[in-house]
Amino acid sequence: MPELVFFSGTMDCGKSTLALQIGHNRSARGLQGVIFTRDDRAGEGKLSSRLGLVTDAVEASGGMNLYQHVVGLVSRGGRVDYVIVDEAQFLAPEQVDQLARIVDDLELDVFAFGITTDFRTRLFPGSQRLIELADRIEALQVEALCWCGARATHNARTIGGEMVVEGAQIVVGDVNRPAGEVGYEVLCRRHHRRRMTAASARAGALSPEVLPVPSA
Repeated sequence: MPELVFFSGTMDCGKSTLALQIGHNRSARGLQGVIFTRDDRAGEGKLSSRLGLVTDAVEASGGMNLYQHVVGLVSRGGRVDYVIVDEAQFLAPEQVDQLARIVDDLELDVFAFGITTDFRTRLFPGSQRLIELADRIEALQVEALCWCGARATHNARTIGGEMVVEGAQIVVGDVNRPAGEVGYEVLCRRHHRRRMTAASARAGALSPEVLPVPSA
C-alpha cells in the first residue's frame, strides 16, 4: 500500500542525504519521481546535502498546490512513480494535506523529510501536520551530537555564536555559517535550556571564574 512517510530529526542528521539516496535507488530501478524542496541551502529548485551531493528539484513555494502539480505532470503524459519532499517543515499545513491526497488518490508513495521543531523548540506547522497525517514516522538513525558529545535533540539559532530565542520562525541558515551570520547549531536539551553553544562554552572554559589562576 502507498504510504506518506515522515523522516524526522534534528539538523545535521542526514535527512537530505537519505532523500537523495532514496531517489537514487528508485531511479536506478527505472522509476521516475518528483522531488519538491523549499529554501534549500544550495538555492531555489535544488536538493542538496552537506556531503556535497545536489540534484534539481521543484521549489514548493507557499501558494503552490503540490497535488495539482503532480496531476498536471501525469495528465501531460509524464510518469510519476513516487514523490520526495525535503525541508518539509516549511510546508503549509494545507500542502501536507495535498501530499496525503497524492498518496490516497494517486496511490503514490510520498517520502517527506524535515526537522520537527524550530529554534524555540516549537513545532513547525508543516511538521505538526505531518505528525498528524503520516502513515509512518521514522526517526533518522544518524544521531547529530551536541558540542558536549551527548545526543543532540534541539536546534538552536545563533548570531555570532550566541544563541537567540526570538525572531521569525523561518530564517534560512546552516550549521556551518561564519561567525556574525545567522547560523544554526544542534544541542542537547540541557545546553539548549542553558543557551550554551559551542562558542559560549569555549569562552566559559577560558573565564577566570571557571579556571581560577592561583596567585603567585
